[in-house]
Amino acid sequence: MKLATLRTADGTRAVRLDGEVLVDLGHADLGELFARADWRAKAAAASGTAYPVEGADFAPVVPNPSKVVCVGHNYTNHIKEMGRELPSHPTLFPKFADTLLGANDDIVKPAETEALDWEVELAVVIGAQVRRADEQQAADAIAGFTVMNDISVRDWQFRTIEWTQGKIWEASTPVGPYVVTPDEVGGVRPALEVRTVVDGQVMQQDDTGTLLFDPVFLVQYISTVITLRPGDIIATGTPAGVGNARDPKVFLLPGQTVSTEIAGLGACTNKVVGE
Repeated sequence: MKLATLRTADGTRAVRLDGEVLVDLGHADLGELFARADWRAKAAAASGTAYPVEGADFAPVVPNPSKVVCVGHNYTNHIKEMGRELPSHPTLFPKFADTLLGANDDIVKPAETEALDWEVELAVVIGAQVRRADEQQAADAIAGFTVMNDISVRDWQFRTIEWTQGKIWEASTPVGPYVVTPDEVGGVRPALEVRTVVDGQVMQQDDTGTLLFDPVFLVQYISTVITLRPGDIIATGTPAGVGNARDPKVFLLPGQTVSTEIAGLGACTNKVVGE
């Protein structure tokens, strides 16, 4: 199934993609849907109002997750381009719900930076509460996968050795358009092409099969630290090709369009605008 959260005149609605329409699932958003133990059966059987896909206004797939946990340094090529050694454990940092955008929303370039960068990421969406999950529990807790563009404000990110201030800018992070269940993408450890395109030029291209720490391992690892709840999001890291690692460096500017794409999941396509 491909599931989404749609903005409508009456508020957001959780929906399922059926051909050229989006079928209402009877919940305000996917976070609310995933809180149900029977969400899979509910989503498959629902037959509510149908909205056209054409012109759909997608909200973040989960508008208000209790947490967004991001992973740095998880593709070998990206680690090498940043001049670092392969890590023995995942590098984690947080995002917050206020950072999230819909898949086609504008990205507003903050006035405080000239170093706005792209990062295509496979994101895991949690569909069941887990703490200290074993491998099977971790796999079962994965509702599906979506696309995230972990927009980074590099000059603020590298002001200190801790990255968070460059990663949590207000309304900076597109996520969506769909949560795609594992059965549609080859399981809970999918090997999917990821890429970033800026104004028609491919900037990043890799395969999620080369992740150092795969989605199941990340659910196990993070749930050891803190409870993962339905609707929580784990961003699994970005491959080589970020603007900050180029020579000369290249960053996003108002008027440009950035598309972060993952095969089988769709794309976040966003125009960059001035503040």
